[in-house]
Amino acid sequence: MNIIDIHTHGIGGFDTRSGTVDDILRIAEIHGASGVSDIVLSIYPAPIEAMRHQMELVRQAMEKQGQGAWVTGPGSKVQGERPKASDIALGEDKELGPCHASRVTRHGAIQARILGVHLEGPFLNPARCGALDPACFTDPDEYAAHELLDGFEGVIKMVTIAPERQRALAFIKNVTELGIVASMGHSDATYAEAEAGFRAGARGITHLFNAMRAFHHREPGLAGFALLNKDLYVEVVADPFHLHNRAIGLIFKMKKPDKIVLVSDSVKETKTVGDGRVADASGRLQGGAMTVPESAQRLIQQGFDESIIAAAITINPRQYLMLQS
Repeated sequence: MNIIDIHTHGIGGFDTRSGTVDDILRIAEIHGASGVSDIVLSIYPAPIEAMRHQMELVRQAMEKQGQGAWVTGPGSKVQGERPKASDIALGEDKELGPCHASRVTRHGAIQARILGVHLEGPFLNPARCGALDPACFTDPDEYAAHELLDGFEGVIKMVTIAPERQRALAFIKNVTELGIVASMGHSDATYAEAEAGFRAGARGITHLFNAMRAFHHREPGLAGFALLNKDLYVEVVADPFHLHNRAIGLIFKMKKPDKIVLVSDSVKETKTVGDGRVADASGRLQGGAMTVPESAQRLIQQGFDESIIAAAITINPRQYLMLQS
């Protein structure tokens, strides 16, 4: 079973805004070197024309990868069987695990396979923008939605949306019917608004606790709904900076193990080996500090069940995004 990162903007000096197909492939190469087999590239909110241009670069990179040779190690697990951490590569200093599938370039480099894109916006709440540019946020009216998605339905795997925005519920329903996963995030939603988003078809939560209304005993909000709903998947950025260790522990106590997905949320400034906070001059986090294998290894070293952690980076993301084997 492959290690999958479904939320990465970039890494090691490159991101989805870099501007060339080769830059996109470099992201895949850097992730591949860290032990990641498959990635979904996250597109930043921007004017729709710019987002479409970035999606087109990713599509071309996917096509270019499709022309290469893919290798799979022996001993692949049956889908749905929970792997052990010893079955998978959890660090760049380890050999590829028996379930690892990768593209080997003509230069001998290993690339993670690009599965598609995750649109992190632009239908988000400016009040919970996090590191994203709120000037690009907008309501998902019918024109904007059509303009953004048209022609890329086969490339887009997931869209993050704030369910409280005007026409958000109709948008969630529409993308779900297209086979695209709707994830709720960058949101100031109340518990009731989050529940409405789920009933419209949303399957998950983007980086739980980050960039959303804080849990309050009189208004649990999106975070409270995510913890209490047994059917929602939740992304967890498990570096040392996005969540307190006890908050991570709370997630693993509250959520069913098969609904937790570890993600990197890595950005251009993220190093190939996590060595510190990725933040701006004011201290605001700009992205994750660790690759998925690194963060998984960190949690295992802290005593989390390694079979649960292994599933959170292999089986769970694949089932969440309804990916084919």
